[in-house]
Amino acid sequence: MSYDRSVSAPEHELGPETVWHLQMPQIRFGRDSVEELGFQLADLGVDAAADETPHGLLVTDENLVDIGHVDRVTDLLEDAGYDVTVWDGAEREPSIENVDDCISFVRENEGEDGYDFYVGFGGGSCIDVAKGTRAVIANGGEVLDYIAEPTGGGESLTESGPPLVLMPTTAGTGAEISPVAIFSVEEKEIKEGVSSNHIRADAAVLDPTFTTTLPAEQTGKTAMDALGHAIEGYTTHPFDGLLRPSDPAERPVYAGRTGLTEMFSEKAIELLSGNVRTAVHNGDDIEARSAMLKGALFGAIAGLTAGASLCHAMAYPVGNKYHTYHGETIAVLTPATTLGYNAASDPERFASVAEMLGADTDGMGTREAADRARAEYVRLQQDLNVIPSGLTDLAGIEDDDVDWLATQTVETQQRLLRCNPRPVTKADAVEIFRDALHNWE
Repeated sequence: MSYDRSVSAPEHELGPETVWHLQMPQIRFGRDSVEELGFQLADLGVDAAADETPHGLLVTDENLVDIGHVDRVTDLLEDAGYDVTVWDGAEREPSIENVDDCISFVRENEGEDGYDFYVGFGGGSCIDVAKGTRAVIANGGEVLDYIAEPTGGGESLTESGPPLVLMPTTAGTGAEISPVAIFSVEEKEIKEGVSSNHIRADAAVLDPTFTTTLPAEQTGKTAMDALGHAIEGYTTHPFDGLLRPSDPAERPVYAGRTGLTEMFSEKAIELLSGNVRTAVHNGDDIEARSAMLKGALFGAIAGLTAGASLCHAMAYPVGNKYHTYHGETIAVLTPATTLGYNAASDPERFASVAEMLGADTDGMGTREAADRARAEYVRLQQDLNVIPSGLTDLAGIEDDDVDWLATQTVETQQRLLRCNPRPVTKADAVEIFRDALHNWE
């Protein structure tokens, strides 16, 4: 039986979940941690002293090559005794075709067996291309084979492949530890994910020195994605509010919040909301940058284990149709979704979110304090001065566009809507999209 309903559903045949599971890559964090990349690969069994020198692929984009960051990484790998080839074709919000290009490059140069190791280096787009490439090379076929039906073949990944190390250059997506890779299906104007623990990296190396070159605008927008993970993870279903599958293999990678994920959420909200103003307005502040990268990591551990929910479900149709950056799309949708519509699901919990964001809720009733979380989040965005004021400001989206977006949300994003603490109908989605057109004037 598929695992697709919470125990709040009118009918169900399975009992409530009693087991939670946490799986993470090895994680190295800290200033100049990239200098331990060679050691990290050796620890994963890639032996630079082998008779045949290991040959790896570094997946990145042209911008990071131009900045010089890629040279820093390849020099370190070569000094450690590894051969490395660079593929710098990763695109923003990558399509399935973009991943297929990387897969074709691997097969043309190394055959069906591929490289001895893979490194994904960059923002979430580069990282997802690396994850998708390694997975398909290890399992055969093409990306669409592993996209859920009816868009793809719905096949399951059974192999992880050679070691994969991911290194983010933004404090936002959390893709370096997540078990999901997201790709655009351009002909259908939707985004789809390959979701499996076999797509998760073996290790993540998080070095804040790579994030200081990120422009202020991108710093703010990626931070809002990280903050979204933290808040969504903190407010989604508890793990024991979901159904327990008859087969543990059917347990989804987004499996509800636990006491552990809540601790990571709380710290992530504190770190991100407390340091993003400095990181945006003084990007060379390495302490603020370190705090942001740590907050993004903690938010990902929380939100990408417990589960992203309504905001991300609505963001994918917007991003795919209007080609908006994922982080800014999350930013403009969060007030109406996570902090608006969902606040009624647990006002006491959302009141706690308001306090974590820095709101003074003394003397307020629980519901008033819960509503204050939205106002505090909007004030943060206004202070950053790099976030669009709503969907209209983001991409010219107007009321006439809302019906299509709502339809796409409820028809293509059930994987995420399952995690939402309130049921969402198409009519609900229409009103939420309308609410998100303008967050402030």
